[in-house]
Amino acid sequence: MRTAVPGPCPVCNADIEYLYQTENIPYFKGILIISACCPSCGWRFAETQLLENAEPSRWELRVESEEDLNVRVVRSTTGIIRIPELGVRVDPGPACEGFVSNVEGVICRVETVIDNLICWNEDDPEEQEKALAIKKQLEQVRAGTLPVTLIIDDLTGNSAILADKAKVTPIEVVEECEIEE
Repeated sequence: MRTAVPGPCPVCNADIEYLYQTENIPYFKGILIISACCPSCGWRFAETQLLENAEPSRWELRVESEEDLNVRVVRSTTGIIRIPELGVRVDPGPACEGFVSNVEGVICRVETVIDNLICWNEDDPEEQEKALAIKKQLEQVRAGTLPVTLIIDDLTGNSAILADKAKVTPIEVVEECEIEE
């Protein structure tokens, strides 16, 4: 089901449409995709939310072959993506967008960030070398010759890696409290 709701752009106040669309993902749960794009200023928003209550969770997938690149990945705006073997960590920020993609799509997103780092560090050959080394490793992952682990931690439980071989474990959330003296 798809619904369009008119509203103001939070950046320029132009009238835009916010799209709300529900999807059923096989072997998973229903999700709500919320998106908006302002033609006036270019502001964009995308978010995914599970339609059922979810617990804080960690999803792990061992990516060992080209077939693993096709595994569906749902990342909410609160999901932290890591590939520990490569030292890659993508933390959500204020402009973070949720997405539904696959493992290869996640790798493409990481490569885009690395390409930007290479351009931004033109005056720092050491940083460029590090970025190029990670990019070469990502190419090996894509070719199925370098196994890595894709991890998504999400305290809202709204992210997932949808494969039988993916492991999901609950994340224990410990609240800090003041100790009275």
